Amino acid sequence: MGGIIWLASYPKSGNTWMRSFLHNLIQNRTQSVHINELANFTYGDSQKYWYEKAYGKPLTGLTPEEVMQLTPKAQEAMVRSKPESVFVKTHNALIKNWNVPFITPEQTAGALFIVRNPLDVVISLAHHFDFSIDEAIDFMNDPQAQTPEDDYKLPQIYGTWTDHCKSWEKFNPDFMHVVRYEDMLFKPSKTFGGVAKFLQIPTTKNSLNKAIKQSSFKVLQKQEQKDGFTERSDKTETFFRSGKAGQWKTTLTDDQVKRITDVHSQMMAQHGYL
Repeated sequence: MGGIIWLASYPKSGNTWMRSFLHNLIQNRTQSVHINELANFTYGDSQKYWYEKAYGKPLTGLTPEEVMQLTPKAQEAMVRSKPESVFVKTHNALIKNWNVPFITPEQTAGALFIVRNPLDVVISLAHHFDFSIDEAIDFMNDPQAQTPEDDYKLPQIYGTWTDHCKSWEKFNPDFMHVVRYEDMLFKPSKTFGGVAKFLQIPTTKNSLNKAIKQSSFKVLQKQEQKDGFTERSDKTETFFRSGKAGQWKTTLTDDQVKRITDVHSQMMAQHGYL
């Protein structure tokens, strides 16, 4: 390929897990790649660093619209930073902001879209942002949902969980591969093997299984427990919570399940979650 390969997902849907798998598969090291190395392998589309690189100096004094206008140049800088394709993580919906697309077509080679059952997403989201479950449901059901700017990142715009999924359906299907979190968990060889095939990464059975083991939840969790994780939210003590599926069955009340399914049932059914 060439250009940006987007690793796109609604927050807390398995993006970091996918990044770790790809890094381990491509690097093919004896030991697992450390989670704090992932930022060197996969960039983040909201990182101010790339916008400052495009602008040539700090963004101080620029309006949000002026910053957004830098997006094509920022993404061009990402592409030029490596001779081969570059992986870029994004949680943004596939929309325009200030009439500028978050995804620059001219710099894009393809995309992986990772989706997870929103009934489980809401539990991880609550943990990540230090929300109550009901606050997390409100967030997932909010068409204006976004996270604010901080010292290192620009604002990120999500919309509702359904809006986010729908937005990425606009991406050319010939150049996008959709992966379910649950299949990563329960059908790892088939699912991660499909990812490698889509990306045209040569694999053997041994190299695939090795990368799957090196990026397992237990490995990532142990790395965080030992060394911390630079991408952890300052609102929580850990990034890697449980790495399971179906916890909603014992965690959410009937009313909370209804509040989610009432809004997202059509998209949930589309991805096999109803």
